[in-house]
This record gives sequence, structure tokens and C-alpha cells, in this order.
Amino acid sequence: MLAALISRLGDIELAQDVLQDALVTAMQRWPVDGTPRNPGAWMTTTAYHRAIDRLRRSRRIVGSDDLLESIPTHDTEDDEMFDPNFGDERLKLMFTCCHPALTLEAQVALTLNTLGGLSTAEVARAFLVSEVTMAQRLVRAKRKIRDAGIPYQVPPAHKLPERRDSLLSVIYLIFNEGYSAASGDALIRHELCDEAIRLARVLAALLPDPEVHGLLALMLLTHARRKARVSASGELVLLEDQDRSLWDKAMIAEGVQIIETALAYRQPNVYQLQAAIAALHSQAVSFASTDWAQIAALYGVLATFNPSAVVELNRAVAVAMANGPGAGMAILDDLERDGALNGYYAFHAARADLLRRMRWLQEAHDAYTEALTLCRNTVEQAFFKHRLKEIEAELKTED
Repeated sequence: MLAALISRLGDIELAQDVLQDALVTAMQRWPVDGTPRNPGAWMTTTAYHRAIDRLRRSRRIVGSDDLLESIPTHDTEDDEMFDPNFGDERLKLMFTCCHPALTLEAQVALTLNTLGGLSTAEVARAFLVSEVTMAQRLVRAKRKIRDAGIPYQVPPAHKLPERRDSLLSVIYLIFNEGYSAASGDALIRHELCDEAIRLARVLAALLPDPEVHGLLALMLLTHARRKARVSASGELVLLEDQDRSLWDKAMIAEGVQIIETALAYRQPNVYQLQAAIAALHSQAVSFASTDWAQIAALYGVLATFNPSAVVELNRAVAVAMANGPGAGMAILDDLERDGALNGYYAFHAARADLLRRMRWLQEAHDAYTEALTLCRNTVEQAFFKHRLKEIEAELKTED
């Protein structure tokens, strides 16, 4: 609905505001009047009428007079101005948000907020900045699109490659937020994972590029483990404890086939390498039989393509599994001195686990406490609390 409104109005801020108004109106009226036969069209039409009212009152948007002259006459808000099957307006919105006139960071942040359904706070966490800072960036990006008249359309084929990197970043971050929700009571937000995979399939059809296929394979191979990641009682289940019979074998087979085809081009890049790592996990019959040495080596190659603290964190975990927790801790110690991940709860959780395995229990307790303080997801918080109780019991025994 938001994408359809932006398509018609050409103003992201206005579209978001009036859609919010329409949702409030629906909450007030539907319990009294009954649910309309097409709720989506009702809300979109209602929001559009709100936008026209605002334009008439303010005349603040360039081109609003032309827009007002083209308004069709409608007597009721229930007239279905918008096709109930909105088409793939979301893909058009993605290309609009990922226009090269915006910085890459602005492209990713704006698309996560408008198309990915992430709140400003969630986008801020993805970029490790404050919510106020992210809100300011989003406002500037929206206004630049409006004022520059950036077209709302899928660009011609020859311009698709120049937007590939930002599009892939957007899809990947949407998936990551869905697969490991930054906050809330659910570990997995399935609707975000499904939307990211759907968008990747559409993009792969438009741009059959090995890196696009690499991202699609990565998400399929990762999401295939979704049913095993949470117990029947809603508790987090670590990879080593997961029931692999719950893994989606069809999704794994598709992901493996896609990444094998992509790697045949012999142009490995970031998403292909990550997909190859995910394939090794997915094809291992047990946690113990996982080829950790090869996974650690692939993370080393990935670090040359994408030198980042998060890649080093993942490499540290793989190295610890291949060569022992001390080897992994050496990498984490370097990251701690660098300080880039000190506000990232997963870094402290990884340190805590290695320290626990090394029997440095008090240090492990401190690291789990820091992870718990920084974490905003209740499922993961419950896991950290459980680990802390275990360690506290062991410390008492030692005393």
C-alpha cells in the first residue's frame, strides 16, 4: 500500500503520513461499519484522499497543482481507485530508494525503512548509530527523492548493474533482521525473510548475475534451518543442538544448486563465499562432522573481499571450532582492542562462549552479562540468562 501511494504521490514522507492516518481511521471505523470487502484498497484510497486534502491545504509540494487537477471525482472512500492486486510496486520502490543520486548508506537505510518495514530504531541498530542520527538521515533522503524528482520505476536493463550492490545490501539486511530479529519477542520474523527471498528471486530474473544468485543461495541455505532454531517452548536452539531432520531439504537442495552454478563462473565474491560457507553447514550430517577448517579458510578469503569486524568475528568462531577456543580468542582479543564491535552484543556472546569453553568462568560471566545488557531480543536474552545461571552454579561449586 505504501509503495502504491508513493507511486501516485511521488512523496515518501507524505505517503507514510497519510497511510498512518488511514490505518487509524480503519481502527476507528471498521468495528462500527464492518470490514470493507477489499481492506487494502479501502485503506489505500482513504490515504490518497488524505493526501489530496493536505495538498489542497498547504500547496507546499512542487507540482501539487498539476496533481490536484488530475484527481478523479470520488464520492466515498470505499471506491477502489487502486487495483487490489497492486503489482510489484515494492520493486519499483526499491529501485527508487536505491537511485545513485543518494549515498549508498542512504539507499540502504531508506529501503529498509520503507520497503523492509523496519522501524527507524531497527535501521539505526543495523548501522550501529543512534536513532536520532538515523531519523535525520532518512528525512534528508526522502526529501532528496522528492525535490530531485527521482523517477519511480524499474530502470532500463543497461542501468541495472550500477544499482546492484546497494540492492543486494538492502535485501541482505532485510533478511538479516528477519532471521535474527534485533528486538521483540520472536527470534525470527518470517515475513521479512520471505520478502527478502522473494525480492532476490525477482532481481535474479531481472539481473542474472552470479553475485545476485549468490545472495539468493545464501538466504535459502540459511533460512532452511529456521524450524530447528527455536524449540517448541520458544527457546533458542544453538546450531550444535539443532535437530537437522527439521531443516528444509528442498530449500537446501535449491540453494546448493544455485551456488554451484554461480561459482562455475569463477568470479567469487562476497555473497557467493558466504553461500559456500552456508552450503558446508547445510550439507554436514552432524555438527561434529562439519568441515570447520574449510569454513575458517573461506572466512579468510571473504575477509580479503570484505574486510570488516563482523567477518573477523565469524572467522574467529570458525577458527575456534577448527583449532580450539584459544585460537579463536586470539582473533577476538584483536577485535576487542580495535573496539569496533564493543557495542555489538553478538561479539560479547561469542567471547563469552569461548571463555566458557576455556573454563575462564568469571570472565565468561562478565561477557554474558555485557551481551545481555546490549541485547534487545527476548528469546536471546532468555538464553543469556540461562547461561549466566549455569556459570553461577559452577562458580559456587568451585568455591
